[in-house]
Amino acid sequence: MPKMKTNRGAAKRFKRTASGSFKCNHSHRRHILTKKTTKRKRQLRKAYTIHASDSKSAARLLPYS
Repeated sequence: MPKMKTNRGAAKRFKRTASGSFKCNHSHRRHILTKKTTKRKRQLRKAYTIHASDSKSAARLLPYS
């Protein structure tokens, strides 16, 4: 049986935490930043964990992480 392939797009976006959930970066931080408040841009810098309902599909995309 051959090895499973890791989805490279998901590998660049998600990292598995020690507890087994996945962390990723917020969206909406690339352009059109002038209309967004400083507070909003500052909070978008922080990483966040993906929702529990999405973690099953992320785990399927990243079998060896």
